[in-house]
Amino acid sequence: MSSDQQARARAAAITPGGSPPGPEELAPADRLLALFDGHRLSPGQRRIAQYLLDHLTEAAFLSITELAERVGVSQPSVTRFAVSLGFSGYPALREVLQPIALSAVAGTPDSREQLRHNELQAAVDAEIENLENVRRLLSDTSQVLGIGRELARSTPLTVLGLRISVSLAEYFAYAARRIHPDVRVVTRGGSVAYDALLQSRAAGGSWVLAFAMPRHAKETLAALRAARSTGLRVVLITDPTVGPLVDEADVVLTAGTGSRLVFDSYAAPGMLSAALLQAMADADPERTQARLEQYEQAADQHGFFL
Repeated sequence: MSSDQQARARAAAITPGGSPPGPEELAPADRLLALFDGHRLSPGQRRIAQYLLDHLTEAAFLSITELAERVGVSQPSVTRFAVSLGFSGYPALREVLQPIALSAVAGTPDSREQLRHNELQAAVDAEIENLENVRRLLSDTSQVLGIGRELARSTPLTVLGLRISVSLAEYFAYAARRIHPDVRVVTRGGSVAYDALLQSRAAGGSWVLAFAMPRHAKETLAALRAARSTGLRVVLITDPTVGPLVDEADVVLTAGTGSRLVFDSYAAPGMLSAALLQAMADADPERTQARLEQYEQAADQHGFFL
């Protein structure tokens, strides 16, 4: 487990450890002010501090990217703010902020059942926001319908996902095979990925759909570059973080990952995947219907389902 995940595991624990605070404990706002007391803050850092005071129960669970966007500062500014308060970085600061925020929400800090309820709800709320962003992305359907047509025409269609993104790639490929005649999934990097991409292009494929969720692996970047070198075009589904991966893609679709708990969740990328599958199905409704009926008949004949 990475050091970041270790911090998140401690900060997001469903049942927090340690003894409940005594009656002499400061109110949440005063505890937060105590963190800032005695530190000389720049104007930008004061803006961050004020945002935390005004939106404590939400801000304590934001990622560094989200907090920077809300306040209107850079991510390094948030890091420098945390360091100026005596923390090693933003994750360490957030670990201290979260119990304060939970005590403010719970009302009674020693009510562990209420703490558990609100911590898990905070994770769900973050995913709802990620889904809202996907909803806004899909407000103009022309882009996703156009991509769906391109993917439907690519025979074979290669779907790539390495490391943590394997599950998203396999889900998409599993569903896409019901409506597309030749879907190939690549879940290993290095020379294995290069060989698969080269074979896909040689067989007439024109597109690769790639998933890249954080933490972004170097082998994913190498695979995208290999795809481009073979002449394949790339549709990339990734989180909103800007990085070198987007430079290797012809089309980039972003969907945030839930990062409130020790392991990320992928409701928004999953919804975006389902929208692309629908767009592929809409590209050739007759072929889609025929293939779905063929699959259902085979499934019934062989007794695949209860």
